[in-house]
Amino acid sequence: MDGGLNKDGTFAQDNTVAPKGDRILPLFSLKGKTAIISGAGAGIGLAVAQALAEAGANVAIWYYSNKNALDRAAEIEKDYGVTCKAYQIDATDVEQVKKVTHQSVKDLNGRLDIFIANAGIPWTQGPALDGQISHYHKVVATDLDSVFYCGVAAAEHWRRQWKEGTDLNGKKLENYTYGSFVATASMSGHITNIPQLQAAYNAAKAGVSHLCKSFAVEWVKFARSNAVSPGYIATEISDFVPPETKRIWRSKIPMGREGEASELKGAFLYLASDAASYTTGCDIIVDGGYTLP
Repeated sequence: MDGGLNKDGTFAQDNTVAPKGDRILPLFSLKGKTAIISGAGAGIGLAVAQALAEAGANVAIWYYSNKNALDRAAEIEKDYGVTCKAYQIDATDVEQVKKVTHQSVKDLNGRLDIFIANAGIPWTQGPALDGQISHYHKVVATDLDSVFYCGVAAAEHWRRQWKEGTDLNGKKLENYTYGSFVATASMSGHITNIPQLQAAYNAAKAGVSHLCKSFAVEWVKFARSNAVSPGYIATEISDFVPPETKRIWRSKIPMGREGEASELKGAFLYLASDAASYTTGCDIIVDGGYTLP
C-alpha cells in the first residue's frame, strides 16, 4: 500500500531509507529543492521563506491580501540567489490550493520537496458564548481546513515523485529523498491560554498537530509530516491585543519576553531538511518555556 501498512495492520519493513554520509551540515542544505509556504507575505511565513532560501531552496510565497509579498519575493531572489515567486491565493478554497500548488511546482523546476502550511488567523471575539458563528467558521477554515487542503495537494506530488522518480517534465529527480510537510500549529493546541479566551483557535491548532501526526502514518513511504508550535511571537497577527494583556503574557513566560519570528527559523529548517530524516509525526514547541510550569 502507498502508506506502508500491511493488510494485517502492521507496518512493512524498510519503508524508508537513511540518507547517505555521516556529515551533518550537508543534510541541512536545500540547494536545488523547491518549497511552498502558505501565509508567507509577512511574519512567521516570511521568516521561514528567508530561511529556506538561505539554505538554497527555490521558494513559492503564498499570500492572501498582503501584496508586499511581491516585493519580498524579489528581495529573497536578490539576497539569496534563488528563484522566488509570489502567488495570491485563498488557502481555504480547496480548488485554488490544488491549482496553485501545481502551478508553483511547474514554475519552480517541476518538483516539490517541502510544503510549509503556515496560513492562519487569530480568534478575536473573546468567550465562545459571545463570538459569531461566522467568525468560528473563518478561524477553523483558515487555521485547520487549509492545512488539510495543502497537505493533500502536496502529497499528491510526493506520491507521484516516489512512484515515478521524475519531476513534472519527466526528468529524473536529483538530490531527492522524500517530501517534507510542516504545519504551523501553536502552543495553544497544548494549553488553554489566559487571560484571552480563544476556544476555536485552540481547538483548530490542536487539530493541526494531530492532523500532522495522522499524515505521518499515512504518507510514511513518500513524505514526512511534522508541526512547529510557536508561543507568543511578536508579529502583526497579535497587533489587536492590548498592551496590558501582552504584559500578562510575558509574566507567564520563563524567558520573560515574546519571541521573534527569526527564532523559529531553525525549527522549520530542521524539519524541512534531510537532517530530520528520522523525524515524523513530531510537534516542536518553541515558546520560551511558556508551557513548562
